[in-house]
Amino acid sequence: MSLNTSLKGRLRNTNLPKTSALLPLFEAVVNSIHSIDERIKKEKRFQLSDSYIRVILIRSGQSTLDGTKEELIGFEIIDNGIGFTENNFNSFSTLDTDYKLDKGCRGIGRLLWLKAFSKVTIESNYKEEGGKKYRSFDFNISNDIFNEKIEDSDFEDNLTSVKLLNINQKHRQYIPKTIETISHSLLEHCLWYFLRQGGVPKITLEDDEVVLMDNEFESYMLNASDSETFPIKSNEFEITHVKLKTSSKNKHTIIYSAADRVVIEESLSGKIPGLFGVLNDGENNFCYLCFVSSSYLTEKVTPERLGFNISETVDGLFEDEEISFNEIRSNVIEKSKNYLAEFLEQNKEVGKKKVTDFIAQKAPRYRPILSRLSEDEKIVDPNISDKDLELMLHSHLVKMESELLSEGHNLLRPQSFEDEEDYTQRVEDYLSKASDLKKSDLANYVTHRKVILDLFGKAIEKNENGKYAREDIVHKLIMPMQKDSNELFANDSNLWLIDERLAFHNYLASDKTIKSMPITESESAKEPDLLGLNIYDNPLLVNEGQTLPLASITVVEIKRPMRNDAKQGEEKDPIEQALGYLERIRQGRVNTEVGRKIPNSENVPGFCYVLCDLTESIEKRCKLFGLRITADKMGYFGYNDNYGAYIEVISFDRILNMAKERNRAFFDKLGLPTS
Repeated sequence: MSLNTSLKGRLRNTNLPKTSALLPLFEAVVNSIHSIDERIKKEKRFQLSDSYIRVILIRSGQSTLDGTKEELIGFEIIDNGIGFTENNFNSFSTLDTDYKLDKGCRGIGRLLWLKAFSKVTIESNYKEEGGKKYRSFDFNISNDIFNEKIEDSDFEDNLTSVKLLNINQKHRQYIPKTIETISHSLLEHCLWYFLRQGGVPKITLEDDEVVLMDNEFESYMLNASDSETFPIKSNEFEITHVKLKTSSKNKHTIIYSAADRVVIEESLSGKIPGLFGVLNDGENNFCYLCFVSSSYLTEKVTPERLGFNISETVDGLFEDEEISFNEIRSNVIEKSKNYLAEFLEQNKEVGKKKVTDFIAQKAPRYRPILSRLSEDEKIVDPNISDKDLELMLHSHLVKMESELLSEGHNLLRPQSFEDEEDYTQRVEDYLSKASDLKKSDLANYVTHRKVILDLFGKAIEKNENGKYAREDIVHKLIMPMQKDSNELFANDSNLWLIDERLAFHNYLASDKTIKSMPITESESAKEPDLLGLNIYDNPLLVNEGQTLPLASITVVEIKRPMRNDAKQGEEKDPIEQALGYLERIRQGRVNTEVGRKIPNSENVPGFCYVLCDLTESIEKRCKLFGLRITADKMGYFGYNDNYGAYIEVISFDRILNMAKERNRAFFDKLGLPTS
């Protein structure tokens, strides 16, 4: 007995992704090419130059007067190939036929027609041994093949018409609407037929206009004459190197084919060092494409020709026998790399320059690892963003750090096969790498300082609205607000802007109520005007040193750039504010951060810093407190006996200039500008 086949069941198990909605059309065109090839083989007088394939776009109506296209509802494919002879019709009527297996056909193309179109109508004038015949029939999912008619005919030449009608809603929105896009997609899918020796029939696409595919090919192609073969295990593969004319659509690509048709495409971006942008062969700019074919790929292609039944990797028992897709890809990339070598030299130099310039000018922390990158790793697309380039360099840095950590664990255990000289060399290599990475950490720290200084400079300038930044902007650059040293890492603050010594403390608070600080028992949280919750005038508090007799308290008060309303009273005078904070902390008794009492805490030395611009009102308050002007005229300083406190009023410009001077040697070493 024979097994019955269900068309509906086969269609249900046939996959046609929405994004491959044009595949049924492509299959119909390839069938026409095969039909013409078969006629050329059987009829000695019929040549490729006599053949044609017409693809007619069927729309729901004529274009409107303004040129707007009506909806695309189907295609008609007409050719003068061998036609629907009895053998070809029997093959069409048999699912999964092996009639054209030698051409890589799986007998599934017509199933794809019904996945996207509700009806297919076929008419064919052809020649049989008994004379000229005419055959017509319809084909759909409900009735299979129906309305079949076959009769004698008297025609001048073979002609077969396949109409794919009524695109289903699922695929309609994914089918391109313009003849330009459809012709380009058709060329890409059938590219091998254009590349093969002898070429293809005359193919036209017809809408309100006519596109000749030979012209499309000429506008697409520069050169496709270079082919080579390579073996993988017991199978042979062929790669054809293609130079495409440059356009916004063309990208450097690998095309894996089966039965001379495109199956999948992969971008070569990032896979070959120097392969980016447009290449030049000395005469023309071009994009690169390689076409990979093999009987192995044809054998392994999925029924719908949307992929391959090939494992990405093969390990273990079958590693020496089976071919992995990664193995194929690696061989193709290596062949492409060799073919393109002469065209990539200039790109490689430009790519390396991008990396070295970026490190020199913007990211010197990566300079120590530059010598440890391979030549290929130093080559990037010059159009890469700074963000992506830094991410790439950072990934190399992290990898080296991981390797260093792993090596460090094994460093003190000489291997059994190592002699003293080998072990000594391994230790030296490890220490050299460790030294480089530590240099990277230092470079990163110095670069961070440069960024902070640049931001600080911007913060004290007048903005595009003619206004100056608020106090909190400057405050946050120096240290985050409403935090203390129990909540922050040491490198979260930038106290070095004011004084490097401020980085060394037992306790540090920013914008916190005095009552909440463990270094005092003051209840001054009841005085919001002084400590406040006023984010503009609240202080940074520092208790320095663990040796109790040497304890000191530093108060930093930050004012808004160019503020000019200082006058007597703590609410308006930043000097009085700073001294008031100092006095209240002393009166509440001063403790260490862990709660140990500090003797004579009411006499703990105080250092008050006021950060502001030297406006007229600020200068007046400085003189009233008897402060002296600095040699550079950019600040005031002095000692107040009544409060037992050193006071320094520092202009923002002086802070910026002094910080730059202190860091100049580091910046110079890394090649960073100081202005």
